Amino acid sequence: MLDIVKTIIAEKLSTMTGVELSIAKNAVKVPEQTKHGDFTVPVMKLHLKNIANGSNPVQLAQTIADKFVANETIASASASGPYINFQIRCEALARHVLPAVHKLQDTYGQSNAGEGKRVVVDFSSPNIAKPFHVGHLRSTIIGNFVYKLHKIQGWDAVAMNYLGDWGTQYGLLAIGYAEAGGSEEKLLADPIMHLLEVYVAINKLAEADPLVKERARAHFKKMEDGDTEALKQWRRFRDLSIAKYKEMYSRLDIHFDVYSGESQISNGMTQAMEMLRDAGLLDIHNEAQIIRHDDPSLGNMVVEKREGTSTYLLRDIGAVIERYDTYRFDKMIYVVGNEQSCHLKRVFKAVELLGLPCSASASLQHVGFGKVPGMSTRHGNAVFLDQLLAESARNMLAVMQGNPEKYASLENPEHTANVLGQSCVYIQDMSAKRNNGYQFEWSRILSFRGSTGAYLQYTHARLCSLARSYREPDADAENSHFQFDSVHYALLSERLAKDIVILVAQYPDILASAMQTLEPCTVVQYLFALCHAVSAAWEELWVNGQPQPLALARMAMYQAARIVLANGLTLLGIPPLERM
Repeated sequence: MLDIVKTIIAEKLSTMTGVELSIAKNAVKVPEQTKHGDFTVPVMKLHLKNIANGSNPVQLAQTIADKFVANETIASASASGPYINFQIRCEALARHVLPAVHKLQDTYGQSNAGEGKRVVVDFSSPNIAKPFHVGHLRSTIIGNFVYKLHKIQGWDAVAMNYLGDWGTQYGLLAIGYAEAGGSEEKLLADPIMHLLEVYVAINKLAEADPLVKERARAHFKKMEDGDTEALKQWRRFRDLSIAKYKEMYSRLDIHFDVYSGESQISNGMTQAMEMLRDAGLLDIHNEAQIIRHDDPSLGNMVVEKREGTSTYLLRDIGAVIERYDTYRFDKMIYVVGNEQSCHLKRVFKAVELLGLPCSASASLQHVGFGKVPGMSTRHGNAVFLDQLLAESARNMLAVMQGNPEKYASLENPEHTANVLGQSCVYIQDMSAKRNNGYQFEWSRILSFRGSTGAYLQYTHARLCSLARSYREPDADAENSHFQFDSVHYALLSERLAKDIVILVAQYPDILASAMQTLEPCTVVQYLFALCHAVSAAWEELWVNGQPQPLALARMAMYQAARIVLANGLTLLGIPPLERM
């Protein structure tokens, strides 16, 4: 929506200076601080011949600002050093933006930029027989954001959960179940936690006895060779794990189009080995088969171990082949931790060496993220998501009970507490750039104050409450729909109102920016800015008790902010609350 104003400014600059319209438009920016105007243009970005010939950009900015004639959209232009700052008329922007928001509702901000293109987003991907911990949560919520962002930008998006369900660790688990405390009774009572106990116990034994891992490798070889009993037990562990994960995903309202796994990559794996052999890309190193390549930073790219079992690398190369055959994707995104960076570079290198159709750098992408320290299930010190969400919900419920009147008005306070807890967990994780890891701290998760998920939900609920309390003069008890067709936008004259309108107008640009970086924090920080603007206006720009034309104009503004806030929360995977 800001594009309209940018175009108007650019057209004026183009007429005044002779600069190409596209160059002028690219130079128009929204400044970080409103004291620098609503829009700003660095004169150097106009690439004017005057500057190339030695003209002073500060003087040039002043000359352009002095000659700029205000119009119905732009109130004024002023120079600040080598910048031209523009103030716009709130009425003009509001007249363009607010009706569009009210018309489009939950589709406001969406575009068809990706129409005709398909993306596969591989995310979450936990290892079976292990509980879902905070470390897995990062891939899940960042991946869900990436998937949903592509969908609302017009892409045909496929959400894929590629389970870690194959490898030597399952040979280790089988031995552990037999020799390190495996119990049928405990397995039936709480399968995931019991398998974790077994996994931790057998890893401790393996640290003291190297033969344990040798036996695990031998057991996995039996699995790859199709041993009936070995596969029967593995399938049972896998089925129990997937059932538990689906419960967790349902709780988080996350849905996958495809559940896949390393164990299901067979044809692609065979095809990959044949292609590598036919291309003459295989060498022998320490009795293992490796891919010959020219990048020393990637080390040995082992595709088959000396005992003849497949590697994670070969299975992922095979997965690329199968997925491209199935989906003919334009782009495939792996949302996994930064510690997997080298592995994925090896996968991408192998795909490049094989000359596969999806080998272009834009086709395969790693969206990485930093670690949450202290989350290793091998040593048994992880904080599990069940525990995290339950504790967060309990804390939120306790805070809510501190206001008995509001608590009594809630239809389902436990559900509200669950959503608030989830909101706090999500926002803590997505507030900073994803490459930044963070130290897990309960105090940050459980806070109801500051820049938290609870604050975003509180602002949304407050705006919903305003909508419930406001009624137009001609509306009856059964019809609370707002008629914004005859709003006098000139009444939105205050700076606080303009701040909200500009932020609402920015939302489509924020989504376009997020598409370039795939950073959830772009949306999170924007939502905080919107909520701060609403909170600032709340104390001065009242609705109830005001003359009807002014009340309606402000309602149009506040409800547009509510729609955008709800859309942003939904994009982040957080259900917006109407009461709390």
